[in-house]
Amino acid sequence: MPTYTVLADADEAQFQNPQELVSIWGGIREDIDRLGGELEDSYALVGGHDFMLTFEVDEEDAALQIALAIEGRGLDTETLRSIPIDRMGDLVEDV
Repeated sequence: MPTYTVLADADEAQFQNPQELVSIWGGIREDIDRLGGELEDSYALVGGHDFMLTFEVDEEDAALQIALAIEGRGLDTETLRSIPIDRMGDLVEDV
């Protein structure tokens, strides 16, 4: 299954306090499952973005639906297709 990484930032106008922000993660997990994805990892970040989620999903359309569902919960997202470093060796061999 292809892997996608979502870099997300909290829309401060959506959340009154940090506890409210924490409360959305169960819903995000449910959205990913409901849309056919499998959540691999999720992290709070220090730096240019607030959060990073990594998930696997069979179809690119489902990846877009998942990103939209996450945005619907008050996060601004940037979604990237991720390729494991182990696979890069196979890909560059043919170049």
